[in-house]
Amino acid sequence: MFQPISYMRSTHFIYVFLYKFSFLLVCLLVLHPNVHGQDSQKDTVKIGSYIISLHDIDFKNKEYTLRFWLWMLYRNKDFDFANRVEVPNAKSLEKPDVFIDSTENRNWVLLKMKCVMKQAWKVNDFPFDKQSLVLKIENSAYDNSSLVFVADTAGQHVDPKLAIDGWKMTHVKTKTSTSIYNTAFGDSRLRRPYSEYDCYEVHFDLERDAWGLFLKIFLGMYVAFMIGYISFFIHPAHVEASFGLQVGGLFAAVGNKYIIDSSLPETTSFTLVDTLHATTFVYLFLIIFSSVVSLTFYKKKKLKQYGRINSYSFVYIIATYILFNVFFIVSAIHDFGIF
Repeated sequence: MFQPISYMRSTHFIYVFLYKFSFLLVCLLVLHPNVHGQDSQKDTVKIGSYIISLHDIDFKNKEYTLRFWLWMLYRNKDFDFANRVEVPNAKSLEKPDVFIDSTENRNWVLLKMKCVMKQAWKVNDFPFDKQSLVLKIENSAYDNSSLVFVADTAGQHVDPKLAIDGWKMTHVKTKTSTSIYNTAFGDSRLRRPYSEYDCYEVHFDLERDAWGLFLKIFLGMYVAFMIGYISFFIHPAHVEASFGLQVGGLFAAVGNKYIIDSSLPETTSFTLVDTLHATTFVYLFLIIFSSVVSLTFYKKKKLKQYGRINSYSFVYIIATYILFNVFFIVSAIHDFGIF
């Protein structure tokens, strides 16, 4: 018994469709990178570090020197960490001391390294600043399709005897991440200019012992203010002496500002140093202005108005100057985000 022609055509169409779909599916599975075991070919590298020294902190040149031990455990000998360790955020890297051995059927490379690290210092709250630093390690030849870092979290990461003059190191932690580069580095086999490299990171904070440094750098500014302020005690008949102290105090404050700026990196933000000096400049100008006004009344024989302006200025200027300074300093210490 013959089937209808339309039914036969429908059956033939289904068979053809299933055949083509199966062929396409097999092609996709064959061509997919995971089928060839690209992920399974990745070698897991156990990596750890131990910081032994941090010194030569240089704010002006935006750098510091770091010495540390670095070790890797891995199976793929081609990684060659003895010669292919990359520190992306280092200015310069001395040739490390290299120790090579094997353990548990894995390659073991131990490096003693010294790097001059680049750092964008945060000086908004200087000298009550807290700095967040990071050390980054990569393999210069193999991306994360071949190499994956796993952080060695056993033990400590910093020498307990490490001492940094004027600072203390806190919140040390390690982690792994992925560094993305929007370039193929000249590799024409890549379909698009994009590369990913596994990265080992050591994060740590530096907190400054600030009060001693604060007194050193701002003592000159406060002395300059007091030089101008004591002009209130000078009789208005001695005009030259009074204005000489006020202008001398202003120039001393300006000089102190330039000395501090010479040791700090350039910044476009208004820092605590800028704010305290600007406040001092304003108040020294107010002292000069109040002296001019009170002297005018004195010369006109209006002694009552002269005494009132002189007395009010004497009290309000010192009181508000202290209040503003305390407010700005407390804001910097507690990082209120004003600067």
